[in-house]
Amino acid sequence: MITTKQRASLRGMANDLQALYQLGKNGMTDEFLAQIDEALSVKELIKITVLKNAFYETKEVMQMLCDSLNCEAVSAIGSKVVVYRQAKDEKNRKIKL
Repeated sequence: MITTKQRASLRGMANDLQALYQLGKNGMTDEFLAQIDEALSVKELIKITVLKNAFYETKEVMQMLCDSLNCEAVSAIGSKVVVYRQAKDEKNRKIKL
């Protein structure tokens, strides 16, 4: 569980990030979750765009990702979702909280 100050810091870091993935009409497939899981293992902080033709709202997507992948919700604003998970491997840890 991250604190409010840590979440604010992560939100600041996420401002400059480009969205790596888009969630569209195919929804939350196992392949999509596997890609997000791998990206979190390497990058720790990622941004996802929820397209208008997706069957989910932005906050629903964030909650499903956090439940499925054991990551922390950073923000869900507009069509963008930002999630964080500390890398398990010490050498991949880039973010110090």
